Amino acid sequence: MKTILFWTLAVVITLASAYYQRKTGPTYPKKVEIQFADNSIKFALPRSSDSNEDRVVELPTNNAFNSVKLHYRRFPVNEPFSTLNFKQQDNKLIAYLPKQAPAGKLEYFLSFKSSESEEEIETEHVVIRFKGSVPAWALIPHIIFMFVAMLLSNLSGLFALGKIEKHVFYGKLTLLLLLFGGMIFGPIVQHYAFGQAWTGIPFGWDLTDNKTLIAVIFWLVAVLGNRKSPKYRYTLIASIVLFLIYIIPHSLFGSELDYSSGEVITGFIQLLF
Repeated sequence: MKTILFWTLAVVITLASAYYQRKTGPTYPKKVEIQFADNSIKFALPRSSDSNEDRVVELPTNNAFNSVKLHYRRFPVNEPFSTLNFKQQDNKLIAYLPKQAPAGKLEYFLSFKSSESEEEIETEHVVIRFKGSVPAWALIPHIIFMFVAMLLSNLSGLFALGKIEKHVFYGKLTLLLLLFGGMIFGPIVQHYAFGQAWTGIPFGWDLTDNKTLIAVIFWLVAVLGNRKSPKYRYTLIASIVLFLIYIIPHSLFGSELDYSSGEVITGFIQLLF
């Protein structure tokens, strides 16, 4: 019964943390609501896109405003905003953000003008990052390995907490999956997406790369420490570290194109965007 309970808790913790990261990550669509008198408009602004095509921004049609414009500029370049008008297409209003090279970013916002007055409302500024296409053979294993590693890490920690010696076995599996998912397929995905396989220590401060490195180090210490006899505290500490790392928003410090030099550097996507 204890084993079943721990498996259930591990699944729940993993799914909850994955959902939390998805909702808080700075590369997922930003939900926005615009209020005109008693009329509200809800939509989502993209914050990630492939670099091989312009990124469409879609809005539902609404009689509450008579014009809506898209304002954008390269990020973090200090330059004037370019402006585009949204156009009607089918039952939607659309405008396109121009595609950028991998790791290139645009800062943009929308402005609405009321159809009943001269009132103009602007959305908050959003940053979108462009990336190269990642082949499925690299992306799918990366996602699966990292997700299962998180699941088994949580399970190992719960087993260690319950003094169940099988935490040693699941700890070894966790380390193996982290190595394959984070240290092999991770750099491959990064290379296809941004042209740089590794931008963590000692080459940069990419948060995703450094989080993976820290997790691997803690789990390596835990596995080596459990070689001769089970030491529950090693496994528990490693599982807690990986859990804390996992819920840090993804791509907080990520690859960013330096427009002045044309090189990919470690940038910063602010959570306020």
